[in-house]
Amino acid sequence: MSDTGDDTRDSASAGAGAGGDGNRNGSAGRNGIRGTAHGRATVPLSVLDLVTVGAGSTAHASLRTSVDIARLAESRGYHRHWVAEHHSMPGVASSSPAVILAHLAAHTSRIRLGSGGVMLPNHAPLAVAEQFGTLEALAPGRIDLGLGRAPGTDGRTAAALRGPGRLDEAADEFPRRLAELTRFLDDDFPDGHPYARVHAVPGPVQGPAGRPPLWLLGSSGFSARLAGELGLPFAYAHHFSAAGTLPALDLYRQSFRPSAVLDAPYAVIGVSALAADTDAQARAQVLTGALSMLRLRTGRPGLIPTPEEAAAYDFSPPEREFVDGWLANVVHGTPDEVRTGLDDLVKRTGADELMLTANAHSGAARLRSYDLVADAYGMPAQAPAAD
Repeated sequence: MSDTGDDTRDSASAGAGAGGDGNRNGSAGRNGIRGTAHGRATVPLSVLDLVTVGAGSTAHASLRTSVDIARLAESRGYHRHWVAEHHSMPGVASSSPAVILAHLAAHTSRIRLGSGGVMLPNHAPLAVAEQFGTLEALAPGRIDLGLGRAPGTDGRTAAALRGPGRLDEAADEFPRRLAELTRFLDDDFPDGHPYARVHAVPGPVQGPAGRPPLWLLGSSGFSARLAGELGLPFAYAHHFSAAGTLPALDLYRQSFRPSAVLDAPYAVIGVSALAADTDAQARAQVLTGALSMLRLRTGRPGLIPTPEEAAAYDFSPPEREFVDGWLANVVHGTPDEVRTGLDDLVKRTGADELMLTANAHSGAARLRSYDLVADAYGMPAQAPAAD
């Protein structure tokens, strides 16, 4: 790796364990990285929230559903609730993860909250450090900072986000920006550096403070290798790139170097999963997500269609092939069927944690799914925290 990459490894691994209690000794159990499995689940379960907006609904309603999901997830023992950054997609209302996470933090008290992820090339590292330093100050010990290098949108929108001349950055630009972000979080630029007197606030310049653990996210080998080399936790987007899951996880584990953050690899995979009371109900809901993805992939993004619209859609043979392939990687059905599918996925991948995303038209169906999955695993119910 280049000198830039070496700087990334030294700075990112040194401080990223600060997490929940401000302790920088890298204890994986204390920095919020490793979760606890509840009930009959073999690994911790978490939530990946796309804040989907269905036809006939609004972003306001979808964000209220996200609060409901976070509170339910907290009460049922899900380990974390992450929000993904997307732009210029009518069916997704998660363009500003930090804003949403602040709102979720105000309505929860225990569950970890984080980005799945912030697309770092879209933002100045100092801005990200200050946003997540603010979140850490609002919800100490509960914030994760997951980072990706994709734009989270199409090329034209990425150009609008980043400004001219930034779309063709070299592959090593992401490690450099990661190193810069890490130094802002730790407030440890060396003497003589141009940013030595620039401080991210809230942050260490104000006194001892914890800070969010860093995660790398990806759907290819680049982030898998980098996460391994840095000794950071890694989250793979199995929910939209299932064919690359095993190679990416193998690369992460093979590349892993123990760090102050982790002494062994920790891999999460995002999984499309939806449970309903009947197979037919589950199929009707996941078909809405599949049709939405088909439209997105063919340049026709829109709100998530209703089950009636999806059922009536006249798929061409190529479209049917795409939808069938997409649905083959969505774990759906009755609660017992979903539990079996998730358990099989853990056995095949060796994942340390599953992060479930329920991409469907109905907010009520998404909420019901997370509750049914918890029931299927016998996860204990706790009273939600009071506002």
